[in-house]
Amino acid sequence: MKHVSTRVLFAYWDGLRRERAAPERGEIEPGAIRHILADTFILDLEEPGSAVFRLAGTRLCALFGGEMKGQDFAALWRRQAGSDIDHMIATVTGDAAGVVGGAVGTTRRGATVNLEMLLLPLRHRGRTNVRLLGAISPAVVPSWIGFDPVESLSILSLRVIWPSDQKAAAPQQNRRPHLVVHNGGRA
Repeated sequence: MKHVSTRVLFAYWDGLRRERAAPERGEIEPGAIRHILADTFILDLEEPGSAVFRLAGTRLCALFGGEMKGQDFAALWRRQAGSDIDHMIATVTGDAAGVVGGAVGTTRRGATVNLEMLLLPLRHRGRTNVRLLGAISPAVVPSWIGFDPVESLSILSLRVIWPSDQKAAAPQQNRRPHLVVHNGGRA
């Protein structure tokens, strides 16, 4: 994770989660993440095959040119990314893991902005597949924010972030005088 917003949000979520797959939605205290609130959002997944914004921070609303509440999350992404978005959401809800990704936003006038996105599961009424906590933050806040809205997003990279107690075992290493050999290979 490169951006402060995504690192802070993940650390906050992981601290609330403790030994559980995900923290409860009601445990999220906006004041505790007030410095990154403008970049954060909550997605509602109650309708099968749908992910809509339930809440969105002010910088996100400015970035996309208006209130995000009720908007379809997948509609922000280029059509080619549709299956990647569905797979990303399924990974977060099914594996109770975070997903971090790099993206590029393109405006109506063709300007671009590099973004980092984080998606994390939230429990809601005992289920971990109906709410997601997330953040989308620009590497550098563009001067045109609020004037030239981002119309589409393109995925550059995706990576699963496992909670601290679910990390895969570190690969074994053989030390040689001037080399480190990592055991492994393709699975």
